[in-house]
Amino acid sequence: MVDPLTTRLWGFRLLYVGLVALFVFLRLLPFGAHADSLPGPDFALALTFAWLMRRPEYVPAPLIVAVFLVLDLLFHQAPGLWTALVLLGTEFLRARQATTREIPFALEFGLVAGVLAAMCAMNHLILSLLFVERPPFGLYLLQAAFTLLVYPVVVLISALALNIRRATVEELALRGERA
Repeated sequence: MVDPLTTRLWGFRLLYVGLVALFVFLRLLPFGAHADSLPGPDFALALTFAWLMRRPEYVPAPLIVAVFLVLDLLFHQAPGLWTALVLLGTEFLRARQATTREIPFALEFGLVAGVLAAMCAMNHLILSLLFVERPPFGLYLLQAAFTLLVYPVVVLISALALNIRRATVEELALRGERA
């Protein structure tokens, strides 16, 4: 018989992939977007950060790499660059999981904002150094700002609708992790 914790874990991993696929589908629909319109938020990144800060086991590094590499290819970005930056950013946050488990949301938001700003700056810098055609830096910052604006909404929906909250000390002890 399958362990209920394992079933729950893989169920949420599949849900994560399904939600990202839904965001991609909605982004690809022709809703009258044109070249001079504002960039939309990166819902996949907001979802990844929100779930990583609450339940890092739901979004392991190989899953993040697979999802964002597919997104790079679908949206005609430099293959692997944004994926690598997302992996670096998420692993930076994952490494601080023990210290950020009990911080208030305002500090979490600031930490996520800092990581996102660093990721956008590095992406723009690397593309500039490689002489790759890229949108203006202001559009990167605007998309990052919109992503940060939807981050609290994604966290709220994840907590209320999907019951994704930070692990309690008892749950960590059941998994064999330290608090």
